[in-house]
Amino acid sequence: MPSRRNQITLTNEEQKLFLEEGWTLQVATNSASGFPHLAAMWYILNEGLIHFTTFGKSQKVVNIRRDPNITIMLESGKEYEELRGLVMQGTAELVDDTDYTADIMAQVALKYRGMPVNTTDPEAAYKAASKRIAVRVQPQKIYSWDHTKLSGRY
Repeated sequence: MPSRRNQITLTNEEQKLFLEEGWTLQVATNSASGFPHLAAMWYILNEGLIHFTTFGKSQKVVNIRRDPNITIMLESGKEYEELRGLVMQGTAELVDDTDYTADIMAQVALKYRGMPVNTTDPEAAYKAASKRIAVRVQPQKIYSWDHTKLSGRY
């Protein structure tokens, strides 16, 4: 049976919409032991690139400083005919700037909680951002699938 990969691949516009609407991103960095380090992260698209924040001393950051290669996956669906997903391999770029991190944190809070981070106390929000770092993913390879395009025919 010939491959039907081209039938289920998400178009560029579908990828963008899937990422905009997606919820929990699986993030894999390379640990010193050689095993992937996986973490579930909330994220946003900022200027077309995936961004998330994490504590500056987190294992993800330690791994990225040693090896900036990163793989992320977003998926949805329960039944086989509903499965959709996107995997991106690329380079993680650490943006160690409190103002930038605070902005990403505010966008994440808006997406996931419907309101910016701590709007009643901007100093507290800035203090929280000073302990974190923003991660921007520069994609190198993307592959995707959307089984709904198969109309139940496998």
